[in-house]
Amino acid sequence: MSADTPRIVVLVLASGRGERFAASGGQGAKLQALLGGRPVLERTLDAVRASGLPWHLEDAGHPGMGDSIAAAVRATRAADGWLVLPGDLPLVLPASLRVVADALRTHAVVVPVVRGQRGHPVGFAGDCGQALAALSGSRGAAGIVAARGAFELPLADVGCITDIDTVADLAAAQARLNDAQRS
Repeated sequence: MSADTPRIVVLVLASGRGERFAASGGQGAKLQALLGGRPVLERTLDAVRASGLPWHLEDAGHPGMGDSIAAAVRATRAADGWLVLPGDLPLVLPASLRVVADALRTHAVVVPVVRGQRGHPVGFAGDCGQALAALSGSRGAAGIVAARGAFELPLADVGCITDIDTVADLAAAQARLNDAQRS
């Protein structure tokens, strides 16, 4: 990374309790559920590592997504911006992370949109840091996204919208993974 390249840090959020997964019949923690023989969280981290971007795993068991984001931003204050990526997006592509990070050069907030649906990672430029660090509760950074008039970045990566909240989501992700491996 050259001196003039912004340091964008991927914040991998892994503090959730996975209540919807358990309620749908899932056994154990959803981030440890196996997808293609590997834990969901490990697949997400593989994509983050492959992106080449610096990253921070926030897994301290915070009560809400806002609390998790705030803790992660405070832990990475030297960053020039952040990509917020829930740990339950195991099919996100490394290239998508890089494209969202690059869009932060010209936009304060970047939201990927796939097939008309907003997804992750959501990118935030450095000037959002103070507001991100003050978040709390379950709404995450939705208020900041709305207040800053997020740039919607069209992407083709269905991994940006393939999160694992239920056993059915895990099965659908497995089907997508199987299809990709056959291609």
